[in-house]
Amino acid sequence: MPMGSVPVAVSRGGEFAWPVRVYFEDTDAGGVVYYANYLKFMERARTEWLRERGFEQDRLRAEAGVLFVVRSVSLDLRRPARFNDTLAVSCRPTAVGRARLDVVQAVSRDAAELATAQVRLACVDAERFVPVAIPAPVRAVIESDLGDEQ
Repeated sequence: MPMGSVPVAVSRGGEFAWPVRVYFEDTDAGGVVYYANYLKFMERARTEWLRERGFEQDRLRAEAGVLFVVRSVSLDLRRPARFNDTLAVSCRPTAVGRARLDVVQAVSRDAAELATAQVRLACVDAERFVPVAIPAPVRAVIESDLGDEQ
């Protein structure tokens, strides 16, 4: 990627992929990506997925008074990523409830799937951190993504 350029997301139907480059700081003493950093890569992809759909998380907090927080995550590590690898981190919604959003995420290098995760997000009041309904405009876009995969 040329210096100063911005990574380009790829969106197909309800699935979204965000490019990530592995930096030296992402690796552990064994020279592979430290397991917790896969969760950071996935967080970035979820943020970019929402952004591409027109929802900035800071504006959701300021204007709708809500945050999306991780309620649970199941991470399956299959193969290691290494320094300087270019990865694609995908995000695809699988279910939406009143205050809940389930997504499946994967980290891939070329055609090889390195890690997958099932992530359950909760929509919470930004001040009280109690569950609240997902704002209607956000919900409509998520439901559209769910419809694209069928």
